[in-house]
Amino acid sequence: MRKTLWKIGLSSAVVLLMSTSAYAQTVTQPLNVSVTIASRAQLTLSTANLVIPDADPATVPTLTAPGLTVTVGARTASAQPITLTVVATGGDLTGTAGTIGIANLTWATTGTGFAGTGVSNATVAQNVGTWTGSGLRAGTQTYSLPNNWAYAPGTYATSLTYTLAVP
Repeated sequence: MRKTLWKIGLSSAVVLLMSTSAYAQTVTQPLNVSVTIASRAQLTLSTANLVIPDADPATVPTLTAPGLTVTVGARTASAQPITLTVVATGGDLTGTAGTIGIANLTWATTGTGFAGTGVSNATVAQNVGTWTGSGLRAGTQTYSLPNNWAYAPGTYATSLTYTLAVP
């Protein structure tokens, strides 16, 4: 009798377990995902203060600053132009001993999309680089100044303003 009850109990448990899985359900729920990507622009210069070291004009005809790393990040439509310009908002290089005309401060660039060479200007922004579409670009810009015997001793300075235009 015990065996019979035990068998009945075991059989009932198996049937109960099997019948529970027969009533299992699966439920699905959709999820819509969206993201808005905005136009973005980022401009990074490797330094905020560029110093052109002095040298003897008899042996060094051109004073050259260390290379300035210029990094441009832009997110825009694929066919949109991206431009980087620079203007000498401080005007000529000025010091206590006089001025050096800003057009004497020239530059050369390396890197894909960078302009190659340029002459500083206080009124018209000069093209430093042009690209199309989104991306991260980096290049080097090196400023130079003729090492002229006629310059009066002193420290000369100006301010340059870079503008990155992204539609």
